[in-house]
Amino acid sequence: MNSTLPASGPAISLQNVSRHYGSIKAVDNISLEIEAGSFVALVGLSGSGKSTLLKMINRLVDPAAGQLLIDNSNIEDTDPHILRRQIGYVFQNIGLFPHMTIARNIAIGLELAGANSGKDDRVAELLDLVTLPPEMATRMPHQLSGGQQQRVGVARALATRPGLMLMDEPFGALDPVTRDSLAGQYKTLHETLGLTSVIVTHDMAEALYLADRILVMESGQIKADATPAQLLSGDVGEEAEALVAIPRAQAAHLIALGKGS
Repeated sequence: MNSTLPASGPAISLQNVSRHYGSIKAVDNISLEIEAGSFVALVGLSGSGKSTLLKMINRLVDPAAGQLLIDNSNIEDTDPHILRRQIGYVFQNIGLFPHMTIARNIAIGLELAGANSGKDDRVAELLDLVTLPPEMATRMPHQLSGGQQQRVGVARALATRPGLMLMDEPFGALDPVTRDSLAGQYKTLHETLGLTSVIVTHDMAEALYLADRILVMESGQIKADATPAQLLSGDVGEEAEALVAIPRAQAAHLIALGKGS
């Protein structure tokens, strides 16, 4: 398995994947394919299984049944630590190492992969990519705002040039203005770098704005698999309609902002 997108076939394939916690069906016999270059959002109420499904992709959680392939390779054939170095992962609490400089936080994945040559240049490139000034490299995490820290989190996830990015509520802890700004910037990165992105979000407006495909989950199952336009049309089932009803206006606002940028 490598960190580039596959020449053919889906980037991710789930085949009858399940994960239960006692009597709770967190993920219940899901089969789906995610094409390379797509931006997929997993949405649903708390406990619907979306975060468990995301974590199974990089083996933070292993399936109890079924199999999961990335780039046509079964992930169980790859050491979990090696697999995770090949997949970018961004989460809500950011998880920067407080005792390390921003440069070291960004470069930690490169160091673990033994890719120390050109490390400083890569850090400088990534800071520019996430619109942070070069002087940020020598600062400590506590000296940055929440939005700046999340930009560092994105830079760290991109350091090893993964083709696949997983994002678990990445902007959920930020204020609305910062959240909208970072979401727009990440969407540009996704398109510019040709990434495959999978995001878990509780914010339906964010999903409608960012993703080209939205999976609505309930009780460990996918209840709707649709484009933003299909969801906004209101013809995708009761579960999806309940989630879409409130944020339609907000999503339209975000989409208008994106077209104007």
